[in-house]
Amino acid sequence: MKLTVMQFVSLDGVCQGPGAPDEDTTDGFTRGGWLVPFLDDRFLEIVTAWTCEAQAFLFGRRTYEAFARDWPKATDADDPVASRLNGLPKYVASTTLRQARWAPSTILSGDVAAQVAGLKAQPGGELQVHGSARLGAWLLAEGLVDELRLTVAPVVVGEGRRFFRPGDEPVALRATHQETTPGGITVLTYEPAGPARFGSHEVS
Repeated sequence: MKLTVMQFVSLDGVCQGPGAPDEDTTDGFTRGGWLVPFLDDRFLEIVTAWTCEAQAFLFGRRTYEAFARDWPKATDADDPVASRLNGLPKYVASTTLRQARWAPSTILSGDVAAQVAGLKAQPGGELQVHGSARLGAWLLAEGLVDELRLTVAPVVVGEGRRFFRPGDEPVALRATHQETTPGGITVLTYEPAGPARFGSHEVS
């Protein structure tokens, strides 16, 4: 399977609580819902098309618990996103989660990198990471990500958890696609391109 990471971020890199004020109030975050004013039909088409490529999903604990709370309530069989999230295999990378009740779910612990590599070796479509910022950044640093999909909202949130943080491993990326929706969201698709390279520019 192809491992793809999808992340909603603001211009200043915030990924916390894009969908609603009460989606994720961890650490007193009060600026949730910053993505919503920019949503449009084209953006929803893009996200739906991505999700339709999924063969399985991989989550960190925090995102898994939020999705497990909300998505089982979406019972429309004609909703391709809900039907896949609820019906396809789900894997949770966590050392603290003891039960995963959102079936079918499997908890990954111990050597997560090896287990993810094993999942990638299976035939099929995509193993998708939605949200799960710390997991996504870690997978990128581990060289396990095949494609990174960032949707960048034209807003500076000013506080909140960020996808990329100081101390992350430097990684080079190759841009493969970009599109800006009518609502102003920029969709950026990248492939990892090895270690980041550094240099200098001489002015003659």
